[in-house]
Amino acid sequence: MAKQKKTNAMRQLDRAKVDYDIRMFEIGEGHLEGHEVAALINANSAEVYKTLVLENADHEHFVFVIPVTAHLDMKAAAAAVNEKKLHLMPLDDLKKVTGYVRGGCSPIGMKTHFPTVINDTIGLLDRVFVSAGQRGVQMGLAPHDLIDMSRAEVKDVIQSH
Repeated sequence: MAKQKKTNAMRQLDRAKVDYDIRMFEIGEGHLEGHEVAALINANSAEVYKTLVLENADHEHFVFVIPVTAHLDMKAAAAAVNEKKLHLMPLDDLKKVTGYVRGGCSPIGMKTHFPTVINDTIGLLDRVFVSAGQRGVQMGLAPHDLIDMSRAEVKDVIQSH
């Protein structure tokens, strides 16, 4: 397999001497659901988190990292960052704003640091997987390292079943 090119997220973890591992998978044209990614990297889907970028009416950006099996509670998300209302950022703006593409957006190493919230279920895990900053590449690290490196707050921001 070709040597993995370092992404911004990996370079930041390397500089901080954070232990992480990389799991790569083949990507097709379509968008993969979180549980499919979990299966491809041989992880429990409860350990795999997705990164969502939202914005307020003034186009200020906020990052939410939640389990791939969950849905963001928009009211809880807005409240978590003291905003009245948030909406998903247009996908066309994602690369320009974060430096990452859909399916490859990492909460670590964005062009600019945005207020970041990780769902509190992360406290139940020994290891968490998030995008390494490129489609088809996930990185696994200790939850406390993800929280530190993304300078995140931990709050409950997902819909309860």
